[in-house]
Amino acid sequence: MSNKSEHIVIVGAGAAGLMAARELVRVGKRVTILEARDRCGGRIHPLPASAFGYPADGGAEFVHGEAPVTRGLMSEAGLSLQAIEGTQWSFDGTKLSREGRDNPHEAELHAALRDLKDDLTVAEFLHRHFAGDQYARMRHTIERMVEGYDAAEPERASTLALRAEWMDGGHHSQGRVVGGYGALIAFLAAECCRHGVVIHLNCAVVAIEEGITVAARCAGGEAFTCDKVILTVPLPLLREIALPQAAREKAAAAADIGFGNVIKILLRFTRPWWRDRAADLADLTFLLSDETIPVWWTQNPSELPVLTGWFGGPRTAALAGLNRRGLIDAGIDSLAAIFGLSRDDLVRDLVAAEAANWARDPFARGAYSWATPQTRTAQEILARADGPVLFSGEALYRGRDMGTVEAALASGLKTAGLILQG
Repeated sequence: MSNKSEHIVIVGAGAAGLMAARELVRVGKRVTILEARDRCGGRIHPLPASAFGYPADGGAEFVHGEAPVTRGLMSEAGLSLQAIEGTQWSFDGTKLSREGRDNPHEAELHAALRDLKDDLTVAEFLHRHFAGDQYARMRHTIERMVEGYDAAEPERASTLALRAEWMDGGHHSQGRVVGGYGALIAFLAAECCRHGVVIHLNCAVVAIEEGITVAARCAGGEAFTCDKVILTVPLPLLREIALPQAAREKAAAAADIGFGNVIKILLRFTRPWWRDRAADLADLTFLLSDETIPVWWTQNPSELPVLTGWFGGPRTAALAGLNRRGLIDAGIDSLAAIFGLSRDDLVRDLVAAEAANWARDPFARGAYSWATPQTRTAQEILARADGPVLFSGEALYRGRDMGTVEAALASGLKTAGLILQG
């Protein structure tokens, strides 16, 4: 066990950083968090309840699968989980219909996935096993899921990493934190402060310096000396921080971990007008299309008149030039096309709107990570506690739901454990 008087500096007050900090401070470590933003949470970004009628999530929103660390923390915080309910629909360019789960080639797909021993990229897997014209629709569906849901590039994404996701037929459970992820972050931050963690906001770290001790230097020039540093920043930001040679060599492994982008748009209307379009649409949850903003969802089972638009993956680069207003306009145009409504009618009913292109966020440069065939090796390298600079965050999580809040919390917990093991 290492000395309790150790001073640990954590770079980033997102889920991983706060979780690691709480674990360390509760056993007597001195912990300082340096956060570039003016708030905690990172890619968890709560929006004003006054604008949307509830604590909307501008960043991470869903709890995926079992998520034991997340659920345990929610229990501590007295927060509950609301399961996602409703029916998934799709728009084929002419009409809306319920999204069927029937795939005539499902048995072949599952057999090929079960037999896969050596990892392939998704593009290579599909080319090798399902190149024929009869598989065109399945290829399109898989590529759409990889790009949109996983925010990944089929030419680089690992098939083995996505195998479980494909094998369960889309029945992986999802829910939302009642009160939003912001409530979970508020609880964690309050816990950290209660136990003595010092959090410095508006303190962007630009360099980690190593000598007799270690120091984290912020953009304003202030330096924080310590015994160890935990870097929890999103992967693209590692390239923007000057690191000691050993840490820099280790950080180079991050090139083998994918990092994808997401554009998210929230629109609040005076009423849930989509329910009037057809009786069955009262049960709408997710809506898939090939429009500019292709994916939409409601707050079902809540009847809040809010639609959330989502565009993930490499194709988001086509909208890189749009500002917040331009993204909102793109969302409205997409909804008008899907539902056969006039743009003016939608704008008249609009109460509040927000949009974020996470690639343009200077403290994120994207949304979340995804696995390539080389990622597991890269994670092993980055997760080693073999020096004074450690790495943590959702990108280092080796479970099924990499890129999630659960992944960040679990990684922060594991990194703290490595320090406590000495």
